[in-house]
Amino acid sequence: MEKLKGISSRFQLQGTVESIKPLGEGFINDTFTIRTTEPEMPDYILQRKNKNIFTNVPAMMENIRQVTEHLKKKVVAAGGDPMREALTVIPAADGKLYHRDESGEYWAVCLFIKDTVDYQKADTPELAYQGGKGIGKFQSMLSDFTEPLTDILPGFHNIRFRFKQWDEVLAKDPAGRKASVAEEIGWIESRREEMLRFWELVENGTIPTRVTHNDTKINNILFDKQGNVLCVIDLDTVLSSTCLNDYGDAMRSYTNTGLEDDENLDNVSMNLAIFRGYTQGYLSETAQFLNEKEIEYLAFSAKYITYEQVLRFLMDYIDGDHYYKVKSERHNLTRARAQYKLLTSMEAQYEQMRAIVKEEVAKQK
Repeated sequence: MEKLKGISSRFQLQGTVESIKPLGEGFINDTFTIRTTEPEMPDYILQRKNKNIFTNVPAMMENIRQVTEHLKKKVVAAGGDPMREALTVIPAADGKLYHRDESGEYWAVCLFIKDTVDYQKADTPELAYQGGKGIGKFQSMLSDFTEPLTDILPGFHNIRFRFKQWDEVLAKDPAGRKASVAEEIGWIESRREEMLRFWELVENGTIPTRVTHNDTKINNILFDKQGNVLCVIDLDTVLSSTCLNDYGDAMRSYTNTGLEDDENLDNVSMNLAIFRGYTQGYLSETAQFLNEKEIEYLAFSAKYITYEQVLRFLMDYIDGDHYYKVKSERHNLTRARAQYKLLTSMEAQYEQMRAIVKEEVAKQK
């Protein structure tokens, strides 16, 4: 507590710090809530940024500053409250957007937005709609953002980069596991060209690069007490990519009827009703600025991101489990098989997915 109070004192906080308590499970960053004594003073969120994943924290915080300033201008222009409808970064005493402690760890603070509701899972089409609306609104407000952002996660969702890693791991077979997963390797290879054809459209600009969030779980959206989308949070992964990555990753997590590492593959499929709900919400905010190719490949992006995750789990298994934390020797293989089952469910319903996108776009035009 005293150490955390010392760190918090390095930031331009208002009020007297009463308590600092852990918040959430902290898979990547360590997160704490700072409560102040005075009722009229704000509370704050304090985070220790994971410098192993985010190797350039100063650039990451500069990305966040640029994006949040743009969002606040849009909120003000629309007559909203910029302190509640966009994240507010609190500078350190020296004016930087972070504090680096004596151990070399990076810390950052943002304003705690009070009187909000958050969800851990979108298990109804109605809630999926709101999740889609939240990410769609975020992308829409940033659709005219033109400032360069630092690529703080090189190769993220870049399938050409992933295939380079994949080929290297297969050539080395460091854990001696390749022979036992010949069928699973076939899953990846049989779709390689299809995935590269899509990525070529991103590389040549046919599918444009925009500001993307890159962690579109519903718990990164805050809602007001009336159930309306209020603010998108957790902007560490913001960078320039195709906005289809955000949509596809949301579909991978929202629509799965099973667990990401489900051992019972009968549990795993894509819920088309959830897909429709999210798509309706997303397109209600984005149909006006997406180009024809983005719309054409919207449904495909769900397959693309899910395929990428199959590849990454299987690659880590073959490599000896160096990237993802595992609970058992076959955990990554279990993950790969469960994600593959989700992928095949998407493939079986693909034409229905495309029809839903087409139908919802028509409603917005």
